[in-house]
Amino acid sequence: MGSRRGLYYLSMTTQEASPGSYNADNIQVLEGLEAVRRRPGMYIGTTDKSGLHHLIKELVDNAVDEAMAGFCDRVEVIIGKDGWCTVRDNGRGIPVDIQRQTGKTAVETVMTILHAGGKFGGGGYKVSGGLHGVGASVVNALASELWVEVVPDVDAQGPQHAGKLYRQDYRRGIPQNELSAVELNGTGRGRGTTVSFRPDETIFESVDFDFKIESERLRLYAYLTKSVWFHLLDERTGEEVNYYFEGGIKSFVRHVNRERESVNADPIYVEREIDGNVIECAIQYNDGFNESVFTFANSINTIDGGSHLTGFRMALTRVLNDYARKNKILKDNDPNLTGDDVREGLVAVISVKLPEPQFEGQTKTRLGNPEVSGQVQSVLTEALTIHLEENPNDGRKIIDKCLMASRAREAARKARDLVHRKSALESGTLPGKLADCSSRDPEESEIFIVEGDSAGGSAKQGRDRRNQAILPLFGKILNVEKARPDKMLGHEAIRLVISALGTGIRETWDVSKLRYHKVIIMTDADVDGAHIRTLLLTFFFRNMPELIDGGYLYIAQPPLYRAAAGKDVKYFYSDAQLDEFRKSKKQTLNVQRFKGLGEMNAEQLWDTTMKPDTRSLLQVGVHDAAQADVLFYELMGDEVAHRRKFIQNNASQVKNLDI
Repeated sequence: MGSRRGLYYLSMTTQEASPGSYNADNIQVLEGLEAVRRRPGMYIGTTDKSGLHHLIKELVDNAVDEAMAGFCDRVEVIIGKDGWCTVRDNGRGIPVDIQRQTGKTAVETVMTILHAGGKFGGGGYKVSGGLHGVGASVVNALASELWVEVVPDVDAQGPQHAGKLYRQDYRRGIPQNELSAVELNGTGRGRGTTVSFRPDETIFESVDFDFKIESERLRLYAYLTKSVWFHLLDERTGEEVNYYFEGGIKSFVRHVNRERESVNADPIYVEREIDGNVIECAIQYNDGFNESVFTFANSINTIDGGSHLTGFRMALTRVLNDYARKNKILKDNDPNLTGDDVREGLVAVISVKLPEPQFEGQTKTRLGNPEVSGQVQSVLTEALTIHLEENPNDGRKIIDKCLMASRAREAARKARDLVHRKSALESGTLPGKLADCSSRDPEESEIFIVEGDSAGGSAKQGRDRRNQAILPLFGKILNVEKARPDKMLGHEAIRLVISALGTGIRETWDVSKLRYHKVIIMTDADVDGAHIRTLLLTFFFRNMPELIDGGYLYIAQPPLYRAAAGKDVKYFYSDAQLDEFRKSKKQTLNVQRFKGLGEMNAEQLWDTTMKPDTRSLLQVGVHDAAQADVLFYELMGDEVAHRRKFIQNNASQVKNLDI
């Protein structure tokens, strides 16, 4: 018999325990995968679209592990009809023999028991991204139906499996049959594992897969696992993409910089193994002002950095200072270049592959291995020093770029100090026309950044003064994509936003000082409003990315129409909603089109856009940081041709445009 495993939860309902008592009857045991179905958020984060796509990610991670081990060079994701999704690889196949601890086949063990897999030092994988062994079993638990097919690799699993395909079916994590084999009979089906599943509609808010999300994710996998082919097909629409990069992360850096003027023509690249850890870095500077550094550990995006990022930054700063002084570009009395100076306009990817990665936290967003910092520092120091010595033209251009950044940084420091001196937290005064809320609890407080004085007046009158603050802005704010930090901090509207939130920006960001845990952009539903919203999003993405990563930034959704039939009044947020309502209502409708927030009185604005019970907020998130980086540059940068190209490529998707 296999061992029975479960998670323990405190239960608020007991049959035998008396009120107020606490004994063994209060402890509930959730057997097998029942714990996953009861608390899916513990395993996939959320049950919205992000959680839905996390199911695909878990299966793709397993395929990528096979690729990193050198046994797989093709991964396919097929979004099928009727809610199904299939992930297939040409790896060795999940073992099909009996697993001694459980007495079940290895396939059933992997699919039904948490923390079961080949990634715990048993020799199955030298390097792995799926560390907890819960991926396949979690997908199985949260799928209404699932089947797995394995064509074993004969060299890995034995000649007795030659010419055989093994299959098992499940419903909500429960096996419906035994793992059984059929003869392939020369069908040409190659080795590997195929898992096809249909997410459980009773668990997820939506089971409609998003092609774009998967496309962006697979592109990233292709950069990080060079020479592996990734194929995505959407059978609902016929849309498909293929990704394959011989250059790996070097191609990744070129992709981010593809529309920009590069300082060093070709990315500086190094890959080396130290004590079983593989260190890989690619670096290229552009003529912009922003830093775009992406870090990965075993193909996992460590968005909070960690030891590999620390080692990278130390090496970069030291090597560039040593080079500048050795070549007399920095004089004896000149101060050293700072870390901020050497990272302006930098695009870099740091990818490490480790047999025993140590992640801080369940979300795996920060790497903790202390030895990796020194290893990255050693590898990059040697490689970067050699490159600069052999390519003095690159060296001179990079140092000149850093010196320009240093001069601008000093001007920005003076401007930032002025902002800090005037901040609400340090001086006790409110910035600008901020109407603050009475609550001092950030978790329940929210701030609406509102376009214009008229809308600001309605918002101030209609708000809940206890926990809703209003900050009106006037006119279009500065486009920070085109401005150095000193010019940005000299812009009044930006200073007001920084001061109101209280966190500082960039390297001075401190989430503990965030005064509102909901920062809501509320602009008019027209072209000007959309432009202001985009300018604010550009500012937050470039200077407060943690605000987005932490889930604190939102966009308000004001209605487009007010339709009245007698005393019956309804609000509509799209043309489609209004058209559908018109079809079902025979009365004459008096329709009002809201061009701006200021056209709504305080009560209307509260009921439709600000009242927590009835409003609709869009939470701002970033699925692909590299793609977002490129998009902001193309749309908000200096090159008009990039915007023209984007408009030409996407104009057909615009359904309605107010001018």
